[in-house]
Amino acid sequence: MKVLRFHAPGDVRLENVPEPEPGPGDVKIRVRNCSTCGTDVKISRFGHHHIVPPRVMGHEIAGEVVAVGAGVDRWTPGDRVQVIAAIPCGRCGECRRGRRTVCPNQESMGYHYDGGFAEYLVVPAKVLAVGGLHRIPDGLGYAEASVAEPLACALNGQNLARVGAGDDVVVIGSGPIGCLHVRLARARGAARVVLVELNRDRLDRAAALVAPDAAVCAADVDPVDAVLKLTDGRGADVVVTAAASGAAQEQAVQMAARQGRISLFGGLPKDQPVINLDANLVHYRELTIVGANGSSPDHNAEALRLIASGAVPVGDLITHRLPLDGALDAFDLVAAGEAIKVTIEP
Repeated sequence: MKVLRFHAPGDVRLENVPEPEPGPGDVKIRVRNCSTCGTDVKISRFGHHHIVPPRVMGHEIAGEVVAVGAGVDRWTPGDRVQVIAAIPCGRCGECRRGRRTVCPNQESMGYHYDGGFAEYLVVPAKVLAVGGLHRIPDGLGYAEASVAEPLACALNGQNLARVGAGDDVVVIGSGPIGCLHVRLARARGAARVVLVELNRDRLDRAAALVAPDAAVCAADVDPVDAVLKLTDGRGADVVVTAAASGAAQEQAVQMAARQGRISLFGGLPKDQPVINLDANLVHYRELTIVGANGSSPDHNAEALRLIASGAVPVGDLITHRLPLDGALDAFDLVAAGEAIKVTIEP
């Protein structure tokens, strides 16, 4: 079968390898869609400390069950399924407390296990053990189901930031995650959603799809001033930094309203993880700053329901569909910001 494998930074190859077979407790699927994200681009260029090459990449996975291993009785060939990316152990203290997104033993598809840029994939028994294989609702396509994984991450972030009815929400970053945050905030009853982006072309492309109440180009105006003007000087109830930018995180604190919540959703580069924080703003405005680390199996299940119900549409965010042979082209599209969501159809 054909796969896309990481061998070393800058060395990612399309190769032919034998089809995998499921072991006890495993499920084998025919991959129908595996969508791409910025993390795939970073791995292809710089590698990742959890990846021991060669490794099949891809973690936003949807497909069809074709075989099951011994002891598997819930799944049968023909079942349409979506696969979690982050695999909690289910046994540690954090998992037992329901904090599965911060499991210290977490493993991941496409990192510790072969991922979805392949014609076939074995879903490890560990995924099934934590409820990480989900049935795709009837009427929902594989491509849309593959977007459940990034939406699950956004859902985790907005739960932690307590996004709710009547909130003024600012999303900084208009990539696919930023677009999902805009739509999810609307689904949760936000009063107004403002999208902030440094790149004018990317902002215009995203705003045309997700229609925020206001779109602010941070290259043209001071985004803090713009948000304060839009909110009559009050600031935003929630600010989500859906960009790997320390400047955006600093601006998020400055534009937050009293008792506002800031989600540092996008991680920073490993060599520049420190920002300047005005602690007095946090103190006197009673601000809450939260992180967001991936998603849990429950978030993935909820994300599928939100997509299937139409509460969070994702189909129009998929701007490019490419065969597995075009996976490296997909990475280039993502890196150049020329697409919202690119999905691979092996």
